[in-house]
Formats: sequence, structure tokens, C-alpha cells
Amino acid sequence: MLEPTLAFQTAVRATLIAAPGVLALVPADHIRAGSTRPERMPCIIIADGRVTYAGRASGSQLVARVGLALHVWAIEDGADTAKAIGHAVSAVLTDAPATEGFDLDEFAMPSLVWMRDPQPEHSYTHGVLNLEAVLRWRV
Repeated sequence: MLEPTLAFQTAVRATLIAAPGVLALVPADHIRAGSTRPERMPCIIIADGRVTYAGRASGSQLVARVGLALHVWAIEDGADTAKAIGHAVSAVLTDAPATEGFDLDEFAMPSLVWMRDPQPEHSYTHGVLNLEAVLRWRV
């Protein structure tokens, strides 16, 4: 089993790159993990992994609450493109992503916040979609 945030990140990315509605708006190689400042747009950057270990469950399992932030960036058509991407991602992640190597006991998409670049010469739109999950896996 991967470290919990990496395992969750892998499941989320696999779900996004398998979704035609997302790929119609963002090329698969623009959906990646890493720093939150984009090199190519439009893009979805999976970042800000956090984990809180909750201890053990029966059968020598470990449990952790994991969070990720998906940063949606777009420049074309300003906010319209970014919000279309955010909507497509939200639609795909309404249900928990398919997982491998761990069980996902809880899944939530609690917030999506939109921001415009504070420098008027840029027309970036940036959204942050927060994801939370409780993962359980065998040691």
C-alpha cells in the first residue's frame, strides 16, 4: 500500500483521466500531482495532501482520514472554462473513486472555491476543490 495521500491521489487521478467529460476539457497529461502553479493550461493539479491517522481497525488494518485539494486552472474564456472543468470534475467525483489496495469508508467533496488572479493583466481563473476520505488498509 502506498502512503495514504498518494494512494488517494492515485485513485482520484485515475478516475479523472477515465472520465470523457473531464478529458473533453483538460488533456490527461494536464491532470497531475505537484506544485499548485501551472505550467500549461487548462489543468487540474492534485496537491495539499494531508493525513490524520485514526489508529487500527480489526484484522490488523490501519485507518486514516485523508484530504486533497484539486486546483483547477484555466485561462481560455476566463471563468467560464474553469467553472466548466470544475463542474465536470464535481460530477465525476460525486461518487467515491474506485480504489485499489485499500477500502474507502467515507468520501466527501465539501467545498469548491473560485478565485480570479489579483493581477488584472492576467485572466487566470483558479478553483480549489477539496476532497476528504477515510481510508482503511491491511498492514
